[in-house]
Amino acid sequence: MSELTLVTGATGFLGAHLVSLLRGHRPLRVLTRAATRELEEAGVEIVEGSLLDAEVLDQALRGVGRVYHAAGLVSRDARAAKEMYRVHVEGTRLLFERARVAGVKRILLVSTSGTIAVSAKEEVFDESAPYPMERVRRFPYYLSKIFQEKLALQMAAEGGPEVVVINPSLLLGPGDHRQSSTGDVLRFLRREVPFVPPGGISFVDARDAAAGAILAMEKGRPSRRYLLTAANWTLEDFFRRLARIAGMRAPALRVPAQAARLAAPWFGPEMRQSIEMSRLFWYCDSSRARAELGWEPRDPIETLEDTVADLRARHFGAPPLRKRPRSHLDALVARALERETEVEAPARGAARPRRRR
Repeated sequence: MSELTLVTGATGFLGAHLVSLLRGHRPLRVLTRAATRELEEAGVEIVEGSLLDAEVLDQALRGVGRVYHAAGLVSRDARAAKEMYRVHVEGTRLLFERARVAGVKRILLVSTSGTIAVSAKEEVFDESAPYPMERVRRFPYYLSKIFQEKLALQMAAEGGPEVVVINPSLLLGPGDHRQSSTGDVLRFLRREVPFVPPGGISFVDARDAAAGAILAMEKGRPSRRYLLTAANWTLEDFFRRLARIAGMRAPALRVPAQAARLAAPWFGPEMRQSIEMSRLFWYCDSSRARAELGWEPRDPIETLEDTVADLRARHFGAPPLRKRPRSHLDALVARALERETEVEAPARGAARPRRRR
């Protein structure tokens, strides 16, 4: 019988794509604060409750061999700093403690490239780079994710379960219902981006990041980090390509870094942090994931096309996003999951969804 897999954060952007790839290959249970229609229709077992509740975690982890830990809080508002620390650090600490008791073998932690690749200069980082503590101290989300990573690696070394970390760059693509990652693209489509910031962006398709999570779980080395990105572009190049895809004009005004810094205090908390971030370069190198996992992202232009089409369908009344053929990564993931199932007893049939409270 294929071992039970738990997914936290299954209603999030990456988590939803992860569940889509895993279902049919693994008996799945998800931990979520509130069940959604999509989860009900996915036919997975649902446990409702908080990541910060030990009793809920014990229920969710019962009989589980592997955990994909994708739950998190994404915010550019500095006022959410304490809550992000609570979710990312205290939630992860409790998850590891209860997973250790439950006999979980391996946890895949979804982190971010922002724990590695942040610079005021146009340079590219790999996993050997030190944590950019000073550079991200003004960005509570990235700071809390650094603390989360450090804690997970420490707890894995001190008694397990073993952990593998993925560090995807900015997630784009279809399915970001909360605009946690695609909000800047939506603002562009609404003509709310008045100028081009001076920095550089790194991004990856959320569908490919979900595939990378599975490949890292199946093939990744313990206590190893894997950066996942598809493109490193200046923001000028990014908006120029986005404008061409959307059939719009790119912002004409170029603002130097110093001017952007001086303008930031005049905006609200989230936009202020967005402007601060846009002065930096977030370039990273996925060579390790390509070499060790066989991970290879799709063309970034395809990701931008699907992001625009999805946002227009959901916010502007455009026709639904057309379905693309299965990608090579989808096929690679399916083979990886099938190979592991073959060495176990035959997988159980699809179970009816159950909800636990």
